[in-house]
Amino acid sequence: MQHKAISIRPFIGAKNFQISRNFYQDLGFQEVVLGTNFSYFHTDKIGFYLQDAYVKDWIDNSMVFVEVDDTNRYYNEILALDLQKKYEGVRLIPVKELSWGKECFLHDPSGILWHFGEFSHND
Repeated sequence: MQHKAISIRPFIGAKNFQISRNFYQDLGFQEVVLGTNFSYFHTDKIGFYLQDAYVKDWIDNSMVFVEVDDTNRYYNEILALDLQKKYEGVRLIPVKELSWGKECFLHDPSGILWHFGEFSHND
């Protein structure tokens, strides 16, 4: 089978849909409202669906990895947004250097864990 996919768009839930919508807009995503409880958020070539649905076990186990070109710059840009003060439950964890590259972590207001990382290129 040949995969000729154009994109991948995970579905994530929200404990409070309006707060999550505001959070992702503040994070720099553009919103396309698809319904009263369903939106598509995107920036450049990446995107995801946010739905007004909260199942604690699902949310607590949801993670999204976004590959970025410069983890340190990305971390500093998120830090400058001061999202931790604006949104309850949001946590930003500094960049960690790992055997495969580096990444930082961001917990959204519902508890979804976002990984922003870059891979080492051992040419």
